[in-house]
Amino acid sequence: MSEAYDYIVAGAGSAGCTVASRLVKAGKRVLVVEAGPADDTRFIDMPATFARVIGTARSWIYQSEPEPSVGGRSLPIPQGRTLGGGSSINAMLYVRGQPQDYDGWRDLGCPGWGWDDVLPVYKRLERNERLAGAHHGTEGPLPVSDPRYRHPLSLAYVRAAQQAGYAFNDDFNGERQEGVGFYQTTTAAGERQSAAKVFLRPLAGNANLKVVTDALVTGLTLENGAASGLTYVTADGRSHSASARAEVILAAGALATPKLMMLSGLGPAAHLSELGIAVIRDMPGVGQDLQDHVAAPLYALTREPISLLGEDRGLKALRHGIEYMLFRRGLLASNVVESGGFFDLDADGRPDVQFHVLPVMIESAEHGSIKRHGMELNPCVLRPKSRGQVRLRSSDASEPIRFKTGFLSHPDDLALLLAGMKAARTILRQPALRAVVSAELAPGAADDLPDQAIIDHIIRHAKTVYHPCGTCRMGTDEQAVVDPRLRVRGVPRLRVADASIMPRLTSGNTNAPAIMIGDRCADFILAGD
Repeated sequence: MSEAYDYIVAGAGSAGCTVASRLVKAGKRVLVVEAGPADDTRFIDMPATFARVIGTARSWIYQSEPEPSVGGRSLPIPQGRTLGGGSSINAMLYVRGQPQDYDGWRDLGCPGWGWDDVLPVYKRLERNERLAGAHHGTEGPLPVSDPRYRHPLSLAYVRAAQQAGYAFNDDFNGERQEGVGFYQTTTAAGERQSAAKVFLRPLAGNANLKVVTDALVTGLTLENGAASGLTYVTADGRSHSASARAEVILAAGALATPKLMMLSGLGPAAHLSELGIAVIRDMPGVGQDLQDHVAAPLYALTREPISLLGEDRGLKALRHGIEYMLFRRGLLASNVVESGGFFDLDADGRPDVQFHVLPVMIESAEHGSIKRHGMELNPCVLRPKSRGQVRLRSSDASEPIRFKTGFLSHPDDLALLLAGMKAARTILRQPALRAVVSAELAPGAADDLPDQAIIDHIIRHAKTVYHPCGTCRMGTDEQAVVDPRLRVRGVPRLRVADASIMPRLTSGNTNAPAIMIGDRCADFILAGD
């Protein structure tokens, strides 16, 4: 027998938790179905230990098809698979993007999504511990704070970037985004503030909310072309069905949401027919327009063993643990990606490259472990022109998707990443970093390294910044999957609320925009739109 709810939300990520919370508070009966386990591990709550969660049962590691534009490599894209989704395993950076991003959405056929429309939503969601005024909120549910710990290598980078001529910016979400500095994060009192912690946990015990974890959604239930519920399989192998009196909301993310639609017969007809899936509605835009921020690392060796390498064991680790447990301060309160910046490298008045700076060189499953003390400067392309695609591998919901990122398939993206790498190499050679860095490990130590050597390094090491979007994009044209009220076009009682609806990738980290999208979805539903 199918259990009935007012609304069903598939996916308990940043947007899913947000929309579910609003609906429950409005008196609606809501079921949230999450593929992964609960977020009950200290490695999620402690900001510095999020990397320990990636690669466990609380994450998906999606693997692309081999791609010629990155040297034939198959690229991994980790995504959240626990309550809170990506907000439980990310670096917690709070970045909204640029006003032009949202005005661009509006001009692409998404009325109501311009900067003047979304800024009030961001402000009402935000509880900023330091900033207020025209650009920030201080009374909202989502805590935003300054870092409680600043690593010496992060400080050295910020000084070096200023020595290279880049302005300091103490608010990347303020009047201007351009500049270098320290990121604000979704943390409070030294702890991660995931969407699950902020939006779902306060509703524990509320009779209107049911959360099912370790449950793989296998498809939508459609009656006369309209969504009426969904089916899912729990960890014990049992199949379940649930019905929605009002609507089903897909919030599984830019890689899983198009998968669920296609499994349910909503997608490109030819592709579905090849896999023996009955076509309910031919929707060629489902799975198209995959976008992500592509980055490449500059590796640098430090003169002294001061990086985060080896800090997780021995007496130092014990000291850090005690300091964190007693005061919620110190190294474990760091989000690791403490510093960075936004650079206008083509001088058109709008930043086009973002830096994520790490006080450690991160191991890679592809390239092996770098067991040396050092740091990374990671430039990434903010508004890539390259596009990828998501497709099914089979009609079996347990099978992984087949997809291509498209990274660097557009020559402008490679050219911009080359410019970003050159800027990083210039910053590395300033006095503040020369004092702590002994050599550039890669792309190379030579000051006059040829462009081709840098390009070869970029192609070998290009990687995701974990921001896939666009695969169920919003709009009013025939390729659009959802309309500006996030309703799936031609499929009544079905909406999408996650990063897949973005017509264009925002200029920065996507967690804050995903939460905003979830909140706006609730606005539309509760207004009867």
